[in-house]
Amino acid sequence: MVSLDDLKKIWLMTSLEDHLLEKIQPLTQLRLFGEKALLFEEGQEADTLYMLLTGKVLLELKASDTIMISLEAVKPGDPFGWSAIVPGSLYTANATCSEPCELITISGTELRKIMDEDHLFGYRIMEGILKILQSRLFTRTDQFLKTFKQLPDMAKLFPGK
Repeated sequence: MVSLDDLKKIWLMTSLEDHLLEKIQPLTQLRLFGEKALLFEEGQEADTLYMLLTGKVLLELKASDTIMISLEAVKPGDPFGWSAIVPGSLYTANATCSEPCELITISGTELRKIMDEDHLFGYRIMEGILKILQSRLFTRTDQFLKTFKQLPDMAKLFPGK
């Protein structure tokens, strides 16, 4: 079981009062992983929500047999693998530790049960997940537009930018 102080280090949990954190605390596990440990793969059943305490995790997509595209470097305090909260979901990327990591894990199924029982708790968790999605959408849109503008035929459409 993970301490309340460690749970409060995860920004998804910072808006939760102690009585709400105490509901999920018994379901959490502190897990240690070494450098290059594969946490999950794209297409694998999403069953666990991860929250990084220490270290760094890379989220990547395999574009081909020889090319991996880096989507994000997860920093301490960040949750990832949020697809586990959505029933029947698959992970959409690979997650690999780029250095030794301490992670808090929680079963998506067990977390959903608590979210169903306590709607305030569920609302706050989903609000945090929406912030993750919003941030990623803005980042990906910005990346797409920068790449798009670099194409020779498109550069003519964006003079001076």
